[in-house]
Parts: sequence; structure tokens; C-alpha cells
Amino acid sequence: MTILLFVAAEAKSIGEPTRRALTAARKIGPVDVLLVGEDCAPALEAAARLEGISKVLVAQGPEFIGMRAEPLATTVLALMSRYEGVVAPSTTIAKGFLPRVAASLDVMQVSEAIEVLAPDTFVRPIYAGNLVQTVQVSDPKLVVTVRAAAFEPSALTDQAVPVETLALVAGAEGSVLISESTTPSDRPQLTSARIVVSGGRALGSKEGFEAIIEPLAGKLAAAIGASRAAVDAGYVSNDLQVGQTGTIVAPTLYIAIGISGAIQHLAGMKESKVIVAINKDADAPIMEMADYSLVGDLFEIVPELVAALPDRQ
Repeated sequence: MTILLFVAAEAKSIGEPTRRALTAARKIGPVDVLLVGEDCAPALEAAARLEGISKVLVAQGPEFIGMRAEPLATTVLALMSRYEGVVAPSTTIAKGFLPRVAASLDVMQVSEAIEVLAPDTFVRPIYAGNLVQTVQVSDPKLVVTVRAAAFEPSALTDQAVPVETLALVAGAEGSVLISESTTPSDRPQLTSARIVVSGGRALGSKEGFEAIIEPLAGKLAAAIGASRAAVDAGYVSNDLQVGQTGTIVAPTLYIAIGISGAIQHLAGMKESKVIVAINKDADAPIMEMADYSLVGDLFEIVPELVAALPDRQ
């Protein structure tokens, strides 16, 4: 059973979520990589050195600006006669186009797999992570997204595999990219950071969020996250939302500041190795999940913590 691993060429290197998804894909069968983007050249060298793959297929061109669902689905579907399944990390991009692939193939999609028990059997969370479900697929083709945080990242090797350039398939219209913008940041990516500092609605305002969260994240070289309530209140942009409806994270250290612990937020960070919660409410749901709980005024506790930490070298 040969599997196609979808990789979005959005940077010069291959992101950790992709390398983690590769670990899952290799448990299903031999893996080829499909590298897709407007210009794949910067990421191609790293893609060709991913551990355990057989070759890299490259699909590049202006059609993939913005990673719209239609051209991505059309490209993958054109290859499915050669493969028994397609796997991708559970990113916004994959969530946009893989359901189209599954529908066109008339198969079920296995979403957010956290364990591969057999080539056709997967474990996935349900009910906001409160239960796990074992799914055995009987369809002729696999369409799977994996929760990258649940798998260890595959390594990069010294030996590059062969590269095949694909001819693009026409007929992928349906949406138009009007504009695209990103928030520049020198902080670690939320999906792959070892430490995440998240803030909630109790911070009171955008200014309060910045004054409390950013200094601590800076001292710890941490990524910044937020609860849905903080995002809805306009404290930060929605790309920083942690939770079932945002980004799923599993860092070594997760610090939740002023977050009560709605079920959808807990589902997005419960796999963190160590959880620290700072909240004035000792009975907040997140305090039950936390390994370490600090009950008190976050506007006093966090500045004291920042002052006690050494400056980054």
C-alpha cells in the first residue's frame, strides 16, 4: 500500500508538522511525497531528504498561490490511480481540500488521527477529545489527516531521493484569491513550539494581553497562543487561537494565563507534556487539568515571574 503524503511548499524548509505526518504515513506503507506550491525550489532539497520516502513529486505554478482548495484537490485526484491513499497533517490547507478529494473518490475521510494501529485502522479523538474512536477503513482508498502533535517528527537524511515534475491538470477554477496577508513574527510557530504561552479573556484588553503575555513569551522564547474568547474579543488575531476550532498544540510546556478552560480549548492543548495554569478561580476547569496551578491575580503573578527569569542570551 503506497501512500501519497501532501506537503505544502510555503517556506524554504519542511515544517515539523509535515515531518510528524510522515511518521504516521510510514506506519501505513511506503511513502511518496507530493510537494505543491507556487515555487517549490526552496523546499525541494529538504523534501527530497525526508527519512523513509521513495520519491518526491513536484507540482508548482501560479495556480497554487494561496493554496486554494480547487487546484489542490484536482492535482491530488489526478494521482490517486497510482496510490492507495493520501495523508496530510491536519492544517487549514488540508482541511480545505481533502474533503473534496474524499467526496470525489466516494470514500470516508479519517480526520485528526492520533495513532495508526494498522494500515487500515486508526485512532482519532471525538467529543472534543473526551473520547477516542478506533476506525477501520474498508474503502478502496485512504484519505487521512493526522494530528501532527501526536507523532514524533521524522528525520532528514543525507541521501536525496529521485524527483519527478508533474504536468499540471487543468480545470481547477471555482474560487479567486483576492488578497493574502501574514503577521510577521520572529517567534516560534505555534504548531511546533516547545513552549507556548497562552492568554485568555481575563487579560481584559489587547493592551493587557500584550503587556502580560509578550514579555513572558519573550523570556521563554515561546510561541504565543490565545483562547477563543480572547480572539473573539479582538485581543489577538485568530491564527493564534488554540483549541479544537483553532490550532492543536502539544508542547513540552504550556502556560495558560487567565484561561478558564472551555472544553474546545482543553481539547486543543491537553496533550501538552506539562501544563501550568494561572487563574484567580481555583475551580476553573483548566486547574483540574494543570500539573501546576497558581491561584491569584495574573497581573501580579506574571510580572513577578518575568522579573525572576533571566534574560535570553
